[in-house]
Parts: sequence; C-alpha cells; structure tokens
Amino acid sequence: MVQKYQSPVRVYKYPFELVMAAYEKRFPTCPEIPVFLGSEILHESRSDDGAIHIIERSCKLNVDAPRLLKKIAGVEYVFFIQKNTVNWKERTLRIEAHNETFANRVVVLETCSYSVHPENEDWTCFEQSASLDIKSFFGFESTVEKIAMKQYTSNIKRGKEVIEHYLKELISQGITFIPRWTPPPESGQKDEQALAAGAHVDDGAVECGARGAAKEQAGNSSDKLDADYIERYLGQLTPMQESCLIRLRQWLQETHKGKIPKDEHILRFLRARDFNIDKAREMLCQSLTWRKQYQVDYILQSWRPPALLDEYYTGGWHYQDRDGRPLYILRLGQMDTKGLVKALGEESLLRHVLSINEEGQKRCEENTNLFGRPITSWTCLVDLEGLNMRHLWRPGVKALLRIIEVVEDNYPETLGRLLIVRAPRVFPVLWTLVSPFINENTRQKFLIYSGNNYQGPGGLVDYVDKDVIPDFLGGDCVCNVPEGGLVPKSLYQADEETENSDHIRLWTETIYHSASVLKGAPHEIVVEILEGESVITWDFDILKGDVVFSLFHSKRAPETSRKEATLPSTSLVGDNVQLIDKTWVLGVDYSRMESPLVCREGESIQGSHVTRWPGFYILQWKMHGPLPCSGTSLPRVDDVLASLQVSSHKCKIIYYYEVLASKDFRGSMSSLESCNSGFSQLSGATTSSNQSQSSSHLSR
Repeated sequence: MVQKYQSPVRVYKYPFELVMAAYEKRFPTCPEIPVFLGSEILHESRSDDGAIHIIERSCKLNVDAPRLLKKIAGVEYVFFIQKNTVNWKERTLRIEAHNETFANRVVVLETCSYSVHPENEDWTCFEQSASLDIKSFFGFESTVEKIAMKQYTSNIKRGKEVIEHYLKELISQGITFIPRWTPPPESGQKDEQALAAGAHVDDGAVECGARGAAKEQAGNSSDKLDADYIERYLGQLTPMQESCLIRLRQWLQETHKGKIPKDEHILRFLRARDFNIDKAREMLCQSLTWRKQYQVDYILQSWRPPALLDEYYTGGWHYQDRDGRPLYILRLGQMDTKGLVKALGEESLLRHVLSINEEGQKRCEENTNLFGRPITSWTCLVDLEGLNMRHLWRPGVKALLRIIEVVEDNYPETLGRLLIVRAPRVFPVLWTLVSPFINENTRQKFLIYSGNNYQGPGGLVDYVDKDVIPDFLGGDCVCNVPEGGLVPKSLYQADEETENSDHIRLWTETIYHSASVLKGAPHEIVVEILEGESVITWDFDILKGDVVFSLFHSKRAPETSRKEATLPSTSLVGDNVQLIDKTWVLGVDYSRMESPLVCREGESIQGSHVTRWPGFYILQWKMHGPLPCSGTSLPRVDDVLASLQVSSHKCKIIYYYEVLASKDFRGSMSSLESCNSGFSQLSGATTSSNQSQSSSHLSR
C-alpha cells in the first residue's frame, strides 16, 4: 500500500530571499539535522539572466533502523537525489527528491515548495508532499514501512525549526534584508513591466487578504490550510494527522458537489476512525448524504420546539466546564420520556436532539473564539435523580436507541465528557440496554457517580467550576433547565398500538433469547460470578401465560438438562433448559436470593442484583399455578384465571441478561443500592431486601 503525506501551509514571517539564505545554510552538511550526514553537488546551472538557478545534489542519510535489518540489507546509509529549482523572478523554490538506494525495491518521492505568501509579500509559505511505496524488502516490508514513516514524520517538524534557527543566526549577524532579484540592465523595459506587475500583485494581495478574513469567519474551505490556523482553531495534530485532514479536505473539494463541511467537522470524523482516511471518508459521505436528505444544515433556522417540549423536556445549555467546553444539562430522571413519546412522537424528539447537537457545534465555535484555543466538543451533565422503571418503557427505550445511533453516526467526537450523577439502583438496567449501541471511544468519556459521590473532591468540582454547579445539585447557580413532570394524558396523540411487539422486534431480535416455560419444567439460566459486587441485570417479557421469577445462588456448578415434562410432544421443549437437580435441597445445595415474583402475561420485567459472593447464580422462570386455598377462604379471581391458563401447559418468554463488573461504576456499590427514585408511583412499588440486594420492576 502506498503511504502518502501532505503538509499544511507553513508560514515563515520573513521575506523569501532571507528564507532562501537560511535554507542554503543546510548545505553541504547540517549539524542541526543529525540524520543528514552530508551532500555533494552533481550538477548546477543558471539561466542567462540569472533568474533560474538549478542545483542537483546527492544527499547521504543515516537511517535509524535495527542493526540486523541494516546487515540483511547490506547498507549502512541511504542516498537520495535532490533537485532544487529556484526562480528568483517568481520568488519560488521547488524541491524534488527521490531515493537512489534500493530504488528497485522502494520508491520514495518528495516534493517541496517555497513561495511568497499570497496576502503578504514579505512572508514565505512552505508546502511538502511525499509518497512511500515499498514493493519488496527481504520480507521486512511492514517493518521498513513503519521505520520510514516514523523517521520521516519526526523530521518534518524539525525541518521548520532548522530554518527558524538559521534565520535567527542571520539576524544575529546583522543580515535582516536581502535585495530581490532584478533583471540585467539591458532589460529595462522588462524591469518596468515587472514593477507594474508587482504593483498589481500588491492590489491583489489586499483583495486576497479580505477573502482570507472572510474564510476564517465563514468557513470557506476553498483555500489551503495554514499550520498556524490548524493549531489555533483545530488543536495540536501530528504531521500525519494534519496530512489526513488536508487530503480528505482536498478530496471533498474535488468530488463533493454540495456544501463542504467545516474543518473541525471533517476532523471529528477522522478522529472517530482513528485517522483511517478511507473509513473516515465513507462515514463522512454517508453523513453528508443524510444531512442533505433531512435538511439538517437548516435545522437551527427551521426548527421551533413545540411548547410542550419547552415545558417538559428537561435539558438546556448552562455556561461551560473548566476546559471551556459548552455545558449541557439533562435532568433525565425528571423527564417523562413515555409521555413525550406519546404526545410528540419519536420524530419530533429526534429533530429536537439534532437541533441540540447543531447548537452545540455552534457554541464550540463561539467558545473557540472566546477563549483563544480550540474547543471542539461539549460536556453533558446528566442528573438521574428520579430515574425508575417508567423510563424503561419499551418504545421509549427504542426511541432512545435510535437517537443514539443517529448521533453516533453523524456527530462523532462531539461529546468531550459525560458526567452522570445520582445514579439509582435501576441504572444498571438502562446501561445494559443502551451501552452496546454506544461507541467504545464515547463510553470511555463517561463518569458515573451514584448517591452523593459527585460532591467533594473527585466529583463535579474537578470538571465544573463551583460557581456554575446548578442549585439542584447543591451549587449556588440558578439553572433555568425545566423541571419537567408528567405529561398530561390529554396531550397524548392517537396511537393504535404503541406497545405492539412490532415496535420492539427491530432491536430485540439480536440480543434477546426466547424460551418456553413448561408445566413441571421451569426454564433456568446460570451466571458464573468470579468476584463479589458484580451487577447482574435482566430484562424479560411474558409473551404467554403467567410465570414466577426467582433468583438462586449455589457454590456448585449445575449441570444442564433438557426435559420433556408431561407434554405429549417433545418438539415444544427445545428452548427449555433446567439446571437445578431434583436431588438438590434448598438451603443446603443452593439458596434463594430473592422472594418469588409473580409475572403476568403481557408484563415487561426489568431488574438488577448486586452480588455479594462468587459462585453460580441461577435465574429461574417457573409456570405459575394457583396457591392452595384453605377451607375457609374462597379462591381469588386471579387464581381462577391462572388455573385456566395452566391447561395450555406452556408459557413463553423473551429475555436478556448481562453482568456488569463493579469497576464500571465510579462510586461505591452501597450508595448505588440505597438510591431510591420518587418520580412516579411506580417507584413506590420497588422491592428491595437487605439480604438479596436485588430488585425487579414492572413496566407497562
């Protein structure tokens, strides 16, 4: 594979003639560049009027390669041929270089140019491009490529420093001005023409300067990138990262017919794909097509949030964090996600989130200008006080997953940090559902605090100035983010079947398992825990019949067995697994970790359990039957209905479970367990036990 490099425009704030004098000090040897051992002139020529000067040199370079590789290759040094063509009239220098050593195995091509700055004739611009193509090298092609790229990139920055060094040396010697080239005396007429052309260039430079200023403000990407501009507005990049940005930008200019995205936007896609230019190009092109299709570029002008969102959507911008990033606060625990989805629909919520992301990018640009340093991402502070099983309403989670997917695909690397505070015990369930859809780079930016662990050192004050911490988190700053609340049902849209299984099929097919629960044959799964204080989370739906859910613990590893129970056909029991042997004694061979939970047909159950001991945890679903009645009591209606269902001999469930290590949480597990939510009446039904340390909840 051919490796390519393209530099940004590097500017020396000195006249071209003075820069050329500094450049010539690099020859024949240059102590400032240790890898450059010396050079000799092979050919030199000048034009009749002295305007063109061509020098061809052989340059001897040392290669920082393993001794064994040098011995195998049979060389100690490598030689390059360098051809320099300076045009004193046009004030340009073109440098062309290629390798002489191993030319039949390795092809290295480099082109550099010095020219007058288009906006200031007393400044000099430098550009550099190169390519490396290793055809064969004794089986060490990959090693040679890595060595070559490492050494080349390390010398790129050094090259500019060397020119700066010799410029200062000239100035210290009193050489601050070198006259420009002038034609020979007999070319007086041409001289006048040259002066006239120079005057014309000066006028053009003024106009070009105005265009350059407009570029910085309006994001005009038709001009080349300046290295100082990159450092000021985009941040510190390695030479190869700069090259990827410039090459992708050039490709867009040449092929993309629509609006060219801003440099910081292109850079985000490169970072999201670890500067793999092909992958970044594919991701960016898909996003540009999406933006055009949904007119996202105009969303800030066209989108007007409904009044209901202004009142019940508990999110808003709030100053900035310690690093200057815009700070967005989301009081998710106080938001009625079910009510918003039912009242507005998924599309309106998605469009609102897109407008928030567009506003975030705009605020990053404003803060970049305000603080004088690159601000390319924002911080999100999520308060989960009040989070409960109402938030795990299935269509609402589906809408959340779709929003996450759209944001991940089209706004990569815009989230600098996510601070999650007051995470209640139900949070592991939500995290289990959404974390698989979040990019690994994004997940590493999450900081999770349970209980009151966000207060004090190591908490919010490490990332947000104390004087902007919201009042509802114990700070002194008044926050104008809406407090939310329950959306009145009178505002709900007509919905034939919002909770229809078709709505969840899209995202349950890949992560959920189905199982049959039979009369006399419960379905069981085992989870092996190697260390205490892990979190087991589960999520299941009762598709048919009523079941009893239980959680057990055993020190012994159970053996898997499949049973036909009392059914006439074995074809129905292929997805039924039993683990607890009939010879096991409860309280001796295994112990119950939670009181049995009766789950009715059509219910959705989510729960979590913080383990205390290593061992084997068994999740069991057992067919529910009516409890025996005493002689003095009448059977309950629910029991009668359940007895009618038992005749079918089969219940059906879909389930998903996951184990989270305790290290995934910032803060103590004890505080995570003790958090109680009070957003709705559902939280009052939350079951907890000091012994079992687990809970299961119903979501309707």
